[in-house]
Amino acid sequence: MNLPVLPTTTVGSFPKPDYLTKARFQFSKNQISKTELEELEKKATKEWVDFQEEIGIDILVDGEMYRGDMVTYFAENFKGFEISGLVRSYGNRYYRKPVAVAEIERVNPVTVEWFKFTQSLTQKPVKGMLTGPYTIMDWSFDEFYPTRRDLCLRLAEVVHDEAKDLEEAGAQYIQIDEPAVSVRPEELELAIEAMGIVTSGLKAYTLTHICYGDFPKIYPKMLDIPVNQIDLELSNNEFDLLDLFKKAPFTRDIGLGVLDVHSHRTETKDEVKARIQKALKFIPKEKIYVSPDCGLKTREVEEAKAKLRVMVEATKEMRETLG
Repeated sequence: MNLPVLPTTTVGSFPKPDYLTKARFQFSKNQISKTELEELEKKATKEWVDFQEEIGIDILVDGEMYRGDMVTYFAENFKGFEISGLVRSYGNRYYRKPVAVAEIERVNPVTVEWFKFTQSLTQKPVKGMLTGPYTIMDWSFDEFYPTRRDLCLRLAEVVHDEAKDLEEAGAQYIQIDEPAVSVRPEELELAIEAMGIVTSGLKAYTLTHICYGDFPKIYPKMLDIPVNQIDLELSNNEFDLLDLFKKAPFTRDIGLGVLDVHSHRTETKDEVKARIQKALKFIPKEKIYVSPDCGLKTREVEEAKAKLRVMVEATKEMRETLG
């Protein structure tokens, strides 16, 4: 597929409709079957694909209607993990923290069937969506491996296998989320090594999403992460990260976060266009992909839709000015 200049996409997650939130609760209480839940997850996925098509997003996602937490979801599907009780992640958000208790193995593909289902709903490319090995390691307890590095690199091998299967299933774009990378600058080399294992041999366009951390301590070294694109949260800190690009050019493609996903307010088209214009002072238009700061699952459904409509409309208007 030939993409337009400033292609639009999203980081991955969308809010779940009320009927699915209710169904997931019912399933947790053994009130409905797995089959009944999956049918509603597919319904919600199709609704989000239809919406992305309607507003004209260029690279689609499945919205992660079948996932809860981004790390726990994979740990539940990898052999060698157990799941602990609830742990606070941020604010009033909690997740069940995985515990590595044995050798980590991927018994079956985890996301491939969902990718194939979603891709069957559209002619546009759908991103394969994975959580990276460093983040899974960092957000888990380890009761088996001698060191954090040992666990991280084993996870990298497992995630690589999943990425290869996604590519073989037709994924042209594979996103490997690593939000934890910016939190521990002293382990950036480990994150780079692990990503090298994940992306080794892949022909698909690869990208990683990093958010909410101490970027001055990992930039420009983070440009060594072996992916085609680094997707960044920028609107939440009023594009202050661009100051780093004055000191050292941003050499990768960039996923430009133009929507603050932690705000209920819908941005205006002028605000989005101004953010893109700021980025164009530092990065060529051919290297910019336009997206929200992060996943939108924390917003209400209509809030998320309103934000995405503005993002796409503003980007289309920007294209006209760029020729």
